[in-house]
Amino acid sequence: MEDRELSQQESLLLIEQMIQAAKKEQKDDGTSWIVWGWMLFLASILTIANVHFGWYNTFFFWNLFGVASLIIFLYQASRFLFLKRPQKVRTYTNDLFGRLNAGFFISLILIIVGMNIGVPVTKGFPLLISLYAFWILIYGSALNFRPSIIGAYITWGFAIAAMFVKTFELVMVMHALGVLFGYIIPGHIAHKEFKELHRKEKRAQLV
Repeated sequence: MEDRELSQQESLLLIEQMIQAAKKEQKDDGTSWIVWGWMLFLASILTIANVHFGWYNTFFFWNLFGVASLIIFLYQASRFLFLKRPQKVRTYTNDLFGRLNAGFFISLILIIVGMNIGVPVTKGFPLLISLYAFWILIYGSALNFRPSIIGAYITWGFAIAAMFVKTFELVMVMHALGVLFGYIIPGHIAHKEFKELHRKEKRAQLV
């Protein structure tokens, strides 16, 4: 098909589609924050109990978390590969999130590998908490979501505190509090706001 100039009506329609796509990107239903936040929180709390009572190997619940994370990753990857999805309009925010996710997971793997080859876990986990805060701050800023921005700075506070505590149990407490204020609370706020927005859009369509 030969290239042709868009008519005024087609141009306005294309602009409208791009605006609507950008608006949808500016809203996050908070589900991923809630799921990963509660998984990290439970791994921390169960590890504290495990260290205290000596049920299993110290990192049993973190190994369990790793297996669960792998299952979720494979499930999401299979859905992406085998389910046909409508093609999304490419935007700056979409590209930013893609690169941010790549950078986050590369840094995450490096810290985890470091803890497995000699970095003390009492120092490795504070670095993880700090990485969470950085990720949360960029997401919150890109989406203009104030609870995440505030949560990021609170999470950094727990990362700093974790650097100075002496026991692994207290590090896990700092980790649990970090994901509570950085992931779980903002995630539930985002989910509530998203549902309210969805209800308003439905009411507007019925009018």
